[in-house]
Amino acid sequence: MTQETAIETSLRRLCQSFARPKRGRATIQLVTSAIPFTLLWWLMAKSIEWGWNYGLTLLIAAPLCGLFIRLFIIQHDCGHGSYFASRSTDHAVGAVLGVVTLFPYGYWKKTHAIHHATSGNLDRREFGDVRTFTLAEYTALSPWRQFMYRLYRSSFALFLVGPIYQFVLKHRFPFDLPFAWKKEWASVIWNNVAIALVGWGLVSRFGWKTLLMVELPVLVLAGALGIWLFYVQHQFEDAYWERQETWDADAAAIQGSSFYDLPRFLHWFTGNIGFHHIHHLASKIPNYRLRECFYSSPLLQKAPRLSIRASLKCARLKLWDEQNRRLVGFPRRAKLAA
Repeated sequence: MTQETAIETSLRRLCQSFARPKRGRATIQLVTSAIPFTLLWWLMAKSIEWGWNYGLTLLIAAPLCGLFIRLFIIQHDCGHGSYFASRSTDHAVGAVLGVVTLFPYGYWKKTHAIHHATSGNLDRREFGDVRTFTLAEYTALSPWRQFMYRLYRSSFALFLVGPIYQFVLKHRFPFDLPFAWKKEWASVIWNNVAIALVGWGLVSRFGWKTLLMVELPVLVLAGALGIWLFYVQHQFEDAYWERQETWDADAAAIQGSSFYDLPRFLHWFTGNIGFHHIHHLASKIPNYRLRECFYSSPLLQKAPRLSIRASLKCARLKLWDEQNRRLVGFPRRAKLAA
């Protein structure tokens, strides 16, 4: 056993005692997230009916977006089987929350599990990742394909077009999903049916205009923030990427996932997902126990740390430089031509 492997094994052992769901804490978190979300959604819809200035209405969208992300993290934990002690309860809660978040529970659960199993593996860049080319791959592309990749990796595409695409198209009609995955396709179909029924009820009560004026800003803002959270958790300069023959799951979890050092209230809204290296190290730890796990040992605090200010620099990182083992920006065109 190498020294690195021994260290990684000891870290997993430090996490073991926290990988036990607590029904009381899970229930309280669910209730204190779902009820405020419902009330704020109703208030936002009623403010439009009452004729408020729409700018004031949009102020309500800020905490509503935070609660949307918090509910998504609860759904995420259910997918890992880490939220409640009961698997059937996890699946039921996750499926219901999938109607709120517009993410089909079974489909997302499957693709996210693939992300955990392949994160940082250059030979298995597939479901659940921000598409990342190596520097060598990019320089070998035609000018048109370079342009398309630049467009895809632009902030406009990732954080504005991305949320609309994910909510409206990607998770309604996931045609990249193999048809052999019948359970996942069933989850997509039933999720669409449930969304249609709930949408019909809301339109009957509030009308199309009000529904769109509430949902669109919440989905765009919460979606952009959610994608940003996922982005900085794996797209930082000293991230971990290896080819299949040298890729290691433990090293990918520890070195390839960041600790996003957010203010306490933002950790609350984001379900502690900023402790992402802990989550990848032990995905059975529920989000409400990630903080206490992190502070239980100095060894678990040794992770790639990103403050909000430092994380902003990650937006310029686009390519993995295999030679120098770091994420870099796009090369200058003159240098590329040479």
